[in-house]
Amino acid sequence: MISITVFVFLIFFILRIYTRHGEKIEVPNLKNKSIAEAVDLLERQGFRYQVDSVYQADAKPGIIIDQDPAAGSNVKDNRTIYLTMITMSPPVVNFPEIREMTFLEARAILGNYELKLGDTIYIPDIARDVVLDVKYGGEKLKAGQEIPKGSRITLVLGNGMGDSEVLVPNVIGLTLDEALFSIKGSSLSLGAVNYMGYITDSLNARVVSQTPMPDSLNTQKVSIGTAINLALSN
Repeated sequence: MISITVFVFLIFFILRIYTRHGEKIEVPNLKNKSIAEAVDLLERQGFRYQVDSVYQADAKPGIIIDQDPAAGSNVKDNRTIYLTMITMSPPVVNFPEIREMTFLEARAILGNYELKLGDTIYIPDIARDVVLDVKYGGEKLKAGQEIPKGSRITLVLGNGMGDSEVLVPNVIGLTLDEALFSIKGSSLSLGAVNYMGYITDSLNARVVSQTPMPDSLNTQKVSIGTAINLALSN
């Protein structure tokens, strides 16, 4: 009977040693460590682990931001430690259509899609602070195109003033009224008007020369409000 008791006690003692019954290990602090550092530390201390990842704007990828059990907890060897890390690559979103929206509307939508406002570029256009174009990485960005969350978006906006230069209209052969209509329609002004030779009918006199003149390719530009001087003849 004594031998049986000793045998049972011996088995129980051996099992206690084998299973480390009652032994506790303190959970290390893994927050703000890289995933590689955290895994190395857990493996060396005999822990198992599971990793989940989340996205946070402006957070460094691969960094541990949460753990369970908490640091300082006393747990058994081989306990599973659950880690939450910042994802190594951000998820993508389909870029929304923001052209023709106001700057304030576009900025709000970018925020809703977890995108960032980068540069704002103003170009001549009568629509002030309206989005005329969108760029990402220096390239034009189309609605529906996939880009990473957190990307910086450049907005091209109208300055509300329109072009500072306009094409010179060709008014040769027009009457004075017709030429004046074309000149004003181009945001230019009428300068000196001279009649060449003997004029029998001023209403039907035609423009025979103008300054400045348009070039042969019709690409000549002048500042808005520039005066166009005309010479007319019958």
